[in-house]
Amino acid sequence: MKFTGWKNLGLTCMMLGLGIVHAQTIKNNEKPNILIIFTDDQGYHDVSYYGTEDIQTPHIDAIRNDGMQFDYFYTNSPVCAPTRASLMSGRYPDHVGVPGLVRSNPANNWGYLNPETILLPAMLKKGGYHTAHIGKWNLGLMHPNLPNDHGFDYFHGWLEDMMDDYLTHRRHGKNYMRLNEEIIDPKGHATDLFTQWSVNYIKEREKEERPFFLYLAYNAPHFPVQPPKSWVEKVNKREPGLPEKRANLIAFIEHLDDGIGQVINALKETGQYENTLIIFTSDNGGHLPDLANNGLLRDGKQSMYEGGLRVPTAISWPAKIKAGSTSDQVNLSMDIFPTLTEIAGVDLDHAINGRSFLPTLLGQNMKEEARPLYFVRREGGTRYGGKAYHALRLGDWKLLQNSPFQPMELYNLKEDPYEKNNIILENKEVFQKLNAYLMSYIQEGGKVPWQKPE
Repeated sequence: MKFTGWKNLGLTCMMLGLGIVHAQTIKNNEKPNILIIFTDDQGYHDVSYYGTEDIQTPHIDAIRNDGMQFDYFYTNSPVCAPTRASLMSGRYPDHVGVPGLVRSNPANNWGYLNPETILLPAMLKKGGYHTAHIGKWNLGLMHPNLPNDHGFDYFHGWLEDMMDDYLTHRRHGKNYMRLNEEIIDPKGHATDLFTQWSVNYIKEREKEERPFFLYLAYNAPHFPVQPPKSWVEKVNKREPGLPEKRANLIAFIEHLDDGIGQVINALKETGQYENTLIIFTSDNGGHLPDLANNGLLRDGKQSMYEGGLRVPTAISWPAKIKAGSTSDQVNLSMDIFPTLTEIAGVDLDHAINGRSFLPTLLGQNMKEEARPLYFVRREGGTRYGGKAYHALRLGDWKLLQNSPFQPMELYNLKEDPYEKNNIILENKEVFQKLNAYLMSYIQEGGKVPWQKPE
């Protein structure tokens, strides 16, 4: 399998970090099943494999123990919809029309996925995969941007951003739960529903020759934090004296972890575990008002500091990935797209921003020059005013603006991993270099509408 990068695409694509992947042909019966487990607002240290003492996530830990732990895995945005756009497209979010949240309220909507964008399920179908999405979509509420419009054979989940209640499944009084295009009104906690639907799907695929791709995107632990009462009682008994908010969030995540365990157990019961690639990651950093734990990283969800962008990530594939391995390679959500198309043996013949990290998964050295990595979010309200704010990382350097109304800041993450010392005034040449990259990405994003054309 071969990666052809910037040198063959010229100066413009070098600036934008676009790549094309050419993959070898792999027979269907040799291809792994693919399961992406995508959680919502899970803090960098809200997993017990980091030694966090007040939380227990044995099933997430098991993915890490059976595979590879990534300590420098970034999301493409500090909020959900833009990161999901990058995960599904392999491109920067504003380059496909999703710089901010896709919402049902037009007055507070900040993204519209370009319907011509080629998404991951459509690519994997070319490789012989049956494709399913269970859980949160958040990339469109109607044609032409429903999950089935973009390559998913099966959709069972939630179209909007957040739920106002995990039991009634409504947003602003409207029902966005669907089975493909049919409006449904199931009973039960959303986490339990998504878990059971995933277990059912895995069992249904047991005897099928085609490999499957399942994108399981939980709404949890996004607020409102609503764990089942029994889970809260369990946490309070084990960890007396915790603040109520923290105990509730821990219970919410542990309930989620239990669901993940049920899904993985279904793979084991059906004999599909060894040849299933499992990716566990989150869409952005933890929400600090809910007492999420982002470790020593600065800030959290919505922020361009590390706490808003770095997330817990583990990838297992027992047949190929060395158990208990770790990586300090810097990857982004958008890099999952080319990694999976390469594994699926599908030629990627359109330009994207991500690059495959399959060699790293297979324990091989990946020699690559530092690439500029771009982060964006657009938001409304009085805090953001409908404007966008950004960050850019190049090697150890990181340039950011944490609000449209704040000045630029510059950090050296090797020397200052927790972003305590803004050194922009002392490093004007570095600032100018990173700012030039940043402007090129902003200009490219400006070519794509982020509101639906009339």
